[in-house]
Amino acid sequence: MLDYASAQGLRDGPNPSRWRGHLQNLLPKPSAVRRVQHRPALDWRDVPDFMADLRQREGISARALEFVVLTTARSGEVRNMRWAEVDLRSHLWTVPAGRMKAGKEHRVPLIARAMEILGKPGPSHALVFPAPAGPDQPLSDMALMAVLKRMGRYAITVHGFRSTFRDWAGETTSFPREVIESALAHRLKDKAEAAYARGDLFDKRRKLMGAWAAFNRCNRSGR
Repeated sequence: MLDYASAQGLRDGPNPSRWRGHLQNLLPKPSAVRRVQHRPALDWRDVPDFMADLRQREGISARALEFVVLTTARSGEVRNMRWAEVDLRSHLWTVPAGRMKAGKEHRVPLIARAMEILGKPGPSHALVFPAPAGPDQPLSDMALMAVLKRMGRYAITVHGFRSTFRDWAGETTSFPREVIESALAHRLKDKAEAAYARGDLFDKRRKLMGAWAAFNRCNRSGR
């Protein structure tokens, strides 16, 4: 705001709130004082039993939540998913760039259970997981949270399952870090590395998601 005022000739002198060469010499770096808040997540060891319970739940919200966990997608990407984005023959879901946090189209491999959840396709423009209020109304994020509450899972969030998947993949599998990060649609932080990573590692990600789905079904309770 002060820079704008200076450009308009409304004030003179340096900007007293500038960081470089001024406040950076007086205050600690924002990264040193900013508190990182992680979304509450389910321990990866508890996922199989959780999924066994979830599969017993009825309703479109339960199926949408199961689909979120299986694909590691963000809640909004699943809730706003339309049939035009799904290639049932290739077992592929392509999320448009406009609905991705990184602003880049993302291809998601669909394993067998995800295909079962989808079932028969609807009109291309239709939502895959519409709200009970109407076919053109997407589910709310609270609808998925309500499923967790009915399961007695008050201490976790829907988004937290992405962290659960990351912990499982990093601690129990030998898949490379870049494959795991690509499955989460994360951009590589190293700009030089990202410049050379032109592909999306789709075939390797399909194997990773297959391993994740297999782990999901290895519940200890025998259900």
